[in-house]
Amino acid sequence: MPIRVLSDVLVARIAAGEVVERPSAVVKELVENALDAGAHDIRIETVDGGKRLIRITDDGEGIRSEEVVRAFVHHATSKLQDIDDLQQIRTLGFRGEALASIAAVAQVACLTRHIDEKMGTLLRIDNGQILLQEPQGRPAGATMTVEHLFGRVPARLKFLKTNQTERGYIDGMVMRYALAYAHVRFTAVHDGRMSLQTMGGGEMRDVLVEVFGASVAEKMAPVDGGAGGAGIADGEEWSARGGTRVRGYAALPGTDHGNRSKIMMFVNGRPVQDTRLSFAVVQAYHTLLMVGRYPIAVVMIDVPPDQVDVNVHPAKAEVRFRDADGVFSAVQRAVRAALLAHMQPPEPPSVFRRAAEGEFAGSVTPLTDAPVAAFAPVGEGGDLPQHAWQPPLAGSETWERIGISRLGSDRPAITLPQRSDAVPARAASGLPALRIIGQLAASYIIAEGPEGLYLIDQHASHERVMYEKLLAQHELGAVQSQALLDPLPVEVPLDAAALLEERMGWLRDVGFDIDFFGGNTFLVRAVPQMMQQDDIAAALREIVSELEMGSEPLRAEIERKILRRVCKRMSIKAGRVLSFPEMQALVRDLEACDSPRTCPHGRPTMVQIGVAQLEREFGRT
Repeated sequence: MPIRVLSDVLVARIAAGEVVERPSAVVKELVENALDAGAHDIRIETVDGGKRLIRITDDGEGIRSEEVVRAFVHHATSKLQDIDDLQQIRTLGFRGEALASIAAVAQVACLTRHIDEKMGTLLRIDNGQILLQEPQGRPAGATMTVEHLFGRVPARLKFLKTNQTERGYIDGMVMRYALAYAHVRFTAVHDGRMSLQTMGGGEMRDVLVEVFGASVAEKMAPVDGGAGGAGIADGEEWSARGGTRVRGYAALPGTDHGNRSKIMMFVNGRPVQDTRLSFAVVQAYHTLLMVGRYPIAVVMIDVPPDQVDVNVHPAKAEVRFRDADGVFSAVQRAVRAALLAHMQPPEPPSVFRRAAEGEFAGSVTPLTDAPVAAFAPVGEGGDLPQHAWQPPLAGSETWERIGISRLGSDRPAITLPQRSDAVPARAASGLPALRIIGQLAASYIIAEGPEGLYLIDQHASHERVMYEKLLAQHELGAVQSQALLDPLPVEVPLDAAALLEERMGWLRDVGFDIDFFGGNTFLVRAVPQMMQQDDIAAALREIVSELEMGSEPLRAEIERKILRRVCKRMSIKAGRVLSFPEMQALVRDLEACDSPRTCPHGRPTMVQIGVAQLEREFGRT
């Protein structure tokens, strides 16, 4: 085929694809223009997730009437004059591509008045063609209206997500700029419903409350680069480390997230995606978070403009540092120092605390026919030790439903099955029939089988039992819900609110009854029956983090993820002393499972030590 020069219209639409990927990219570019223009009040309005309408209104300095048309020309900008300015970029925008790219794939109306002029200008553009230019009055600032985005580019339009998903992307974008520019008042309205409004008072913590909710914001420590911020009243105060200045907030251990999406990094006020910087924050939490959990943090990094290159990615989402190692170290040390300065000293686990207090001397619960005194001190008159029994557990009604016996108020008599010389039959699931011996470290059930010794993780095993029973109920459409006495308001991260609203029907199928209340707040009216004793707010936020994983998960898979999360929270934890009937019921239920050797998340439920290995260890072979 012959080589042809592409038309200007086609070139513009191809170039627009690099800058305008989805509605949130339009919002990003227009908000950055408003901030560069010195706006203190920015309002974002959308309809149908931004596909039908995006309107950004600001009170910045506006565009001069003679420059309005020029602003929509490719590579036209007021932020760069010559090549040397690329080494000293101090604005969010600088390429002069955003307005031209947006106008090439949508219908755009620009109503603006420069602060030094008495009359504004209205300019209308339809997919790159100017339709109207006329004077019109308005206050200083600009209103950019984008309609029917990708209306004439159906190949791009069909790849956009649902309205709720696109709205979530927009909220995520807006909340990042609201955090970075706490002195600016941001308002976001979707389909006539307000989702975010900040006060613009200059305090990042106020924005954190709007974005994450008060319960999370109050558990975030100020990051100021100092040892606890001594002498600094405001956590947003800057402090320097080797030319790099760090500020922000980081959630204390115990307030975390299921993925890295809540680690928000900013460089010179610009939101960036940098794996190395995110890893620096994760490293600051080393040994402070459970495996598979990630921090919630907002970290602002300020470096001299000539020490960072922001002209790396078309969307300006990536940066490169001249001293990447120095920036990494500054972030890690500043966040770590803030955490250590604001953390409470942890208490030892209850089982070790009781041991230190002399409550029991051994680490194995006396549940064999050996004398009790061989394992632990006995009470007065030869009674069983206090730790061998306990009052009814919280939520023990749930345990009855899944096969774990409920303890009465009387101390249980310990009667053990007699060992038979016959080899027990292997259960249909692949597990042999097991004889329970006792409990180790209040976390592991010790059992004997025909192939040797079994150490069973009580938490992982209980997860597996509950998961298979809940899954069976779900497949039969019979998951039981428990209505709450009073609806419980729960705040979720702002960028996840639209996703949760979209998936509420799915949650109802697994036992939840949730209504949208407004902003990022939801009312929980009912939960799966086994969750009624749980921290429902924390459980819902963890479910939201599961929903965030993956772009378009299959409904069946995401429902199974939700069930796994419910089971993880409701299963008995390590450190819980169990009675013999409880251990016996749990192991019998585990034997009845289809996949008894792993928990729903793939972790092993047991470790087997064969007889041959024991004989080798004792030198019998």
